[in-house]
Formats: sequence, C-alpha cells, structure tokens
Amino acid sequence: MIDISVANLVKEFEVGTKILDGLTFQVDTGERVGLLGPNGCGKTTLLRILTGVLDCDEGEVMTAPGKRMGLISQIPVYPVGYTVEDVLDTAFTPLREMEEEMQKLSAQMEQGASDSALLHRYDKLSTAFQAGGGYETDTRKNKVANGLSISAAMREQQFDQLSGGEKTRVNLARLILEDTDILLLDEPTNHLDLRATEWLEEYLEKFKGTVLTVSHDRYFLDKVVDRVIEIKEGKAEFYAGNYSFYAVEKERRYEEQLKQYEKEQAKIQQLEKAA
Repeated sequence: MIDISVANLVKEFEVGTKILDGLTFQVDTGERVGLLGPNGCGKTTLLRILTGVLDCDEGEVMTAPGKRMGLISQIPVYPVGYTVEDVLDTAFTPLREMEEEMQKLSAQMEQGASDSALLHRYDKLSTAFQAGGGYETDTRKNKVANGLSISAAMREQQFDQLSGGEKTRVNLARLILEDTDILLLDEPTNHLDLRATEWLEEYLEKFKGTVLTVSHDRYFLDKVVDRVIEIKEGKAEFYAGNYSFYAVEKERRYEEQLKQYEKEQAKIQQLEKAA
C-alpha cells in the first residue's frame, strides 16, 4: 500500500528559480526512507508541502486516507500556561474524550438507565479505550519522556518558556505518544543527546508505521533507513539502501558518468579531426 505519493511536484519562491522541478516518488507503508540533498535543495519545503503548510505550484501530493501524519518541526500553538506535561497529555485527547463519555454512561446506568443501546455504546467505548492503551497512558508517557531525556523537572516547566530545541524534543515525544502512522522527521537528532538518539533509533526499528526523515547524521541514517531519496536539481534520485550504500553507489554513478563524458569528448575530438 502506498502511504505517500508525489507526482511532478513544482515549487518556486523566486520567479524562474524552481526549488522543486518535477519531483516524483512514492513511499510504501512501513518503509523507512532517508531524504537527502544539499542545503537549500527543498527537503524541508517538501515536508511542509506534505503536511499542508505550503502549497505546491504544480503537481499532485497524496497520502493514504485515514493515516495520521506528523512533522516534529511543525509545533502546534498551545494555550498560555501549558506545561510540558500538558503538551504530552494532548497525545491522549481522543482517549480522554472516550473516558469522559464512559463515565457519563456509567452514571446514567447507575441511575437506572439500562437500555440495550446504552449498554452497547458503553461496551464499544470500553473495548476501544482498552485497545488504545487507555489504562497505560502514564506508563507510556514516562517511558517516552525518559527515553528522550525529558526530565521530571522539565515536565513541570511551561512549554512556551523552553528553547526551540527543547520544544522540538517535546513535540517528538508527543508525536510518538499519538502513535502517528507516518512520521516526518526533520533533523531529529539535532536536539538529542547520545542516549536519546539511541533510544529513538531503537523505537524506530520497532515502529510499524512509515518514516521519512531528513538528516545529516550518517550514523542515524545507517541505523534507521532502508532506502534513500536524494533531491538533485529539483528531481528525485533513488538508492535502494541505507546511507553507507548511498555513499558508495553515488560515487559509482559519478565515476560512470565521468567515463561516459570522457568517451563523448573523445568522440567529439575524433569527429573534429575528421572534419
């Protein structure tokens, strides 16, 4: 199944200068893809187009229906006074809403209401609540916070008083707790220490969803991705392996192109001499 499909994508910020120029690729469910290319080639622009923050000038972007997509650098605006703990708890909003409805239904049943529709609704909510990990939210939250080096003291701080890097780290934790289906990671290890980076690598190895990550951390890419898409002159080039495979294959392709160029130049010289 295809989770992300991009066809003939074009985006320009300056007239006549296309940062993306016919970019086309697809990412299947469960793939871990590294998005590479020099600074300014359009990697972050692409991620923002995928999440709907930016519009493309031409082309088509499709994501699998019903799939939840999250970008760690796309940090929501929270109410004034929200602590880090409050932000982490927003990951469980659907579960909290289910719990509140269950409590209301339970109160109605205690007051004597017991029609079949009421009981059926309660059973359905109870099953969904348990399947969604509603009874394990605190355990999950502590595990993710500890893994990403979000201390107990930090969890008490107001979110808007954190540094940009700290906000990004908290937002990554929130996305993980939401069980996002498609994770878009923009330089995720920039704000993580070694222990947190290793925890994230282990988490992504077990993650059942799809990952598209921009990173300059070759060790992280080697651990996490199984395919590389390089944006080059606005278009996509594909490499069927991790970063180490990409580095070797890119050099091989360059040598091949160089040899081809030299052959063409030699042929041109021969034709010129013959003329």
